[in-house]
Amino acid sequence: MKAKTVLIADDDSAIRTVVSQALSRAGYAVRSTGTAAGLWRWVTEGAGDVIVTDVVLPDENAFDVLPRIKKLRPSLPVIVMSAKNTIMTAIAAAERGAYDYLPKPFDLTALVSMVGRAAQHLEVRPVTPPNTPAENLPIIGRSPIMQEIYRVIARLTQTDLTVMIEGESGTGKELVARAVHDYGKRRRGPFVAINMAAIPRELIESELFGHEKGAFTGATSRMAGRFEQAESGTLFLDEIGDMPFEAQTRLLRVLQQGEYTTVGGTQPIKTNVRIIAATHRNLRRLIDQGQFREDLFFRLNVVPIRLPPLRERIDDIPDLVRHFLAQAEREGLPRKIMPAQSVERLQAHRWPGNVRELENLIRRIAALHPEETVSAETIDRELASVASSTNPEQTDDTGGLSGYLENHLARQFASFSDGLPPPGLYHRILANVEPPLIRAALAATKGNQIKAAELLGLNRNTLRTKIRTYGIQVVRGL
Repeated sequence: MKAKTVLIADDDSAIRTVVSQALSRAGYAVRSTGTAAGLWRWVTEGAGDVIVTDVVLPDENAFDVLPRIKKLRPSLPVIVMSAKNTIMTAIAAAERGAYDYLPKPFDLTALVSMVGRAAQHLEVRPVTPPNTPAENLPIIGRSPIMQEIYRVIARLTQTDLTVMIEGESGTGKELVARAVHDYGKRRRGPFVAINMAAIPRELIESELFGHEKGAFTGATSRMAGRFEQAESGTLFLDEIGDMPFEAQTRLLRVLQQGEYTTVGGTQPIKTNVRIIAATHRNLRRLIDQGQFREDLFFRLNVVPIRLPPLRERIDDIPDLVRHFLAQAEREGLPRKIMPAQSVERLQAHRWPGNVRELENLIRRIAALHPEETVSAETIDRELASVASSTNPEQTDDTGGLSGYLENHLARQFASFSDGLPPPGLYHRILANVEPPLIRAALAATKGNQIKAAELLGLNRNTLRTKIRTYGIQVVRGL
């Protein structure tokens, strides 16, 4: 196979000699020049597979030549060297389309390795032609399990039935809810989403049903609730499993009677909305634990849709990767090609964060990795980095539990595209941690609330309040 040709441009003859010798020993054909004009001439003649150039050349700055090189030969990788080792130099190199930036002084082994990666992308064929237009689809995936979900969605668009979407975090529950709305009879009406887990417990009823002026401290004016905002459209109740028990009672009444009253109001208000609910929690288990109303569950679970985790639909990963790469490019991130071997690495991963985790990985690679072709080694490094930072520690009652919680929260933060979960995280964590802790204490003390309060270090009245709040059943003599 013909050796790749590396074009070197540097006004320092010693650097040209050392770099040329190192690359020649690595098996490359090398041509070197001390001027930007000499480099440009070779580029216009079609010579070279990789360029290594200093920023400051005697006749022209390489940053001024770079845009012309990328316009004439967009696939030609350019490695920029500079003794001015500032973040702005690196940013300028990236903005002008450089493959990578190498600060001086540099290690020759690192340079040869970088040239190798730059040359390699010319040999790897992408999974699909690079200019294949992306379809504007609401949900991505052609696996058999997704085809069945599409069929259910298609039937739902002709009805007004209440829908319950179940699936792990990051599987795309809101995308399905939006598809049901956007292609259904209510598509001309509003789509209003509310996350039960993101709202403080004491404000949920006000958020859902609105409140009147003076209804409570701080209610200085009337506020329309989400039911009113969604009138004639769709109300998406995300994370319905986190809805407080008392709010569940009011929601059930709305579903049964088709009307509600605002907080502080007296006049019933008729409502005409389609309800779509979603949860990542096991609602039947919550029912058994007394934390979710069974009658509300049956009202919401008219048409159940289970979204599979990504590990159950790995055949969709190539389509998802193409979609996310095209999306990243439309948003101004560098163009990337994902060869088949790299996609196979992605398909072998378990994806605890599901589609959202895959999207974040693709965006991170598009933003941070200079090579146009994403190698399998790059995928391995990224996945290993995530795994090492999220491995749960032993869950004992000292540092291990703390470590586990830190890792769990790190995964939660990573699963959100903007890096932050919805507000109210503190109360959501307490709502997940306190009930099992209280139940464990009650079980250990055979339902004796005085002993359980002492065990937990709580005031007895505080414990009783929490038992009522979480709807925990207390059985003596367990």
